[in-house]
Amino acid sequence: MGRPREFDIDKALDRAMGVFWQKGYEGASLQDLLRAMKIARGSLYKAFDDKHSIYLATLDHYDKTEVETGITFLSDPAAGDGLAKIRTMLEGVKSDKARRGCFMCNAAIDRASLDTDVETKVSAMLHRLQEAIATALKQSRRGSRWSETRRTATAASVLNAYMGLRVLARAGYSAKALQAIIDKTLDAI
Repeated sequence: MGRPREFDIDKALDRAMGVFWQKGYEGASLQDLLRAMKIARGSLYKAFDDKHSIYLATLDHYDKTEVETGITFLSDPAAGDGLAKIRTMLEGVKSDKARRGCFMCNAAIDRASLDTDVETKVSAMLHRLQEAIATALKQSRRGSRWSETRRTATAASVLNAYMGLRVLARAGYSAKALQAIIDKTLDAI
């Protein structure tokens, strides 16, 4: 029987994600990760193989804690009209927390073209998010009458706008400028 883990894995992954979020994959040293995760080198190597495996685990953690929450909200018929849910998702980009950017966006830009494991994880998250947007469109008064093809194309367009908004928020666009983009995006639906 193995010894129990000496640290809370979710807290450690939150902290590691913060390092990768701030410094990027290449900029994050193993020492940065150890310090942030508040674990000893031996404990790290009992739980992870290397920096790459920590990074992949942080992507899984982000998927579980952030992306899945959004997908559940968008897919829940009890959460209201689908377009209202999409508006809520888009307007969430204006929060102070959103100024930090999106870990999935960062991974897509920073690593996906260089690392097939990262590309696979990011692509899966994006596809699931697009499917949830399509589900929300189907749950809207307007989108429920559309063909599946139109809902899929519109969901892809909304996803594109959402990811762009996340980048613009990180770049410092004002809430007013972001709201104007959100309103135009929703008007086009």
